[in-house]
Amino acid sequence: MTKRMVLVLLALGLVLGAMFGWKYYQSQKMAALASMPPPPATVSATEVQAESWQPYLAAVGSLVAIQGILVTTEVAGKVSAIRFDSGQQVEAGTLLLEIDDSVEQAELEGIVAERRLAELQSKRREGLLESKTISRSDVDEARQRLANATAQLAAKRAVIAKKRITAPFSGWLGIRQVDLGEYVQPGTTIVPLEALVPIYVDYALPERHLDQISVGQAVEIEVQAFPEELFKGHIAALNPGIDPGTRSLQVRATLENPRARLRPGMFAEVRTVLPERPAVLTLPQTAITYNPYGDSVFVILEGESGSRVQRRQVETGGVRNGRVEIVHGLQTGERVVAAGQVKLRNDQAVVIDNSIILEPHITRP
Repeated sequence: MTKRMVLVLLALGLVLGAMFGWKYYQSQKMAALASMPPPPATVSATEVQAESWQPYLAAVGSLVAIQGILVTTEVAGKVSAIRFDSGQQVEAGTLLLEIDDSVEQAELEGIVAERRLAELQSKRREGLLESKTISRSDVDEARQRLANATAQLAAKRAVIAKKRITAPFSGWLGIRQVDLGEYVQPGTTIVPLEALVPIYVDYALPERHLDQISVGQAVEIEVQAFPEELFKGHIAALNPGIDPGTRSLQVRATLENPRARLRPGMFAEVRTVLPERPAVLTLPQTAITYNPYGDSVFVILEGESGSRVQRRQVETGGVRNGRVEIVHGLQTGERVVAAGQVKLRNDQAVVIDNSIILEPHITRP
């Protein structure tokens, strides 16, 4: 019995020893693997470049017509003729609409006859005054009747003229709002009229930029209707005061619009052009790692064992066409990781391969 128990204990000891030995072997192997340096990461690289930049002040604005009105009527009456088509381009003075003036024309004939009679009576009495046949008061009375008839004639002609509605300036008509035979009241809208060449863009800039802008300064805009085209103009006017609600300065720029493609009400991205800056250090935007505690890049350092990376804090500036201005932290010609830096750490070995496209890390909007 004792011999059997000894054999069992020996067998159990061998099993437990084998288990603990295997666990120890595994832990040693994992420790050895952990102590080994990670394999080199494949990245793409770029150099810090010095280039000339055209800085600008970005804003958003709206396009406004140089002149824009709703053509209306000043007098009541029935529309007797419509002389335009919706969307038509017209010149200043073009007849747009006529209101029936048959009654006024008849009244005009009577006023013309009354004036002619008053004129004859005035001349006759002036002749009699020379022979002292009538008093001067009779002559004055005849002159007064002539003046009244002349004023009534002018007033009637003015009313008739207001029934012929013309374009006050050259531009493009909108959609017609009245129909033939319709009775219109004073103030009734007939058609919109907009002058589109040139055109304004109105926008606002923060008050801190007041010393950087002036009348005549170049302006560029982009609109969603023509995303690949840049429209150029210049600042035409600045508001004399600052808006106390927004602490911003209202700016109006004039843009050439030769084919009238820009239309009032369009949303515009506006850039107020500032003096050109030479030798600005830049990097692709994908090379920058943005963090709450500061922006950084991975600088590539060459050594005897190959290429390694080192994280370096940088101060960034403006962004232009996918490139970021480096204000502080790098020098011209230094190489940095352009893509593939998501899993990098300080002093990690890297393999540079610019022939492959690596997924860039996420950047701030």
